[in-house]
Amino acid sequence: MLLTVILEAAASMAVAKMGAGIGAGIAAVGAGIGIGRIGGSAVEAIARQPEAVGDIRSNMIVAAALIEGAAFFAIIVCFLILVLP
Repeated sequence: MLLTVILEAAASMAVAKMGAGIGAGIAAVGAGIGIGRIGGSAVEAIARQPEAVGDIRSNMIVAAALIEGAAFFAIIVCFLILVLP
């Protein structure tokens, strides 16, 4: 009986660690896709309106920073699952 409980606890921890790794990977890929779309859209907008380069660039940097912040938060939460029991 005790062995069954120990094995179930170990299996649930293994699933939690696997989920944390997958979650961190999804967060990193999602951030990469988001920043790529921001960059592509900014280049297209600059090509259409070259006189608005400064405004477009500053808005692009702010949006990229927000995406990176959310991605870092998600990755930290996933790695905390690995560290905390």
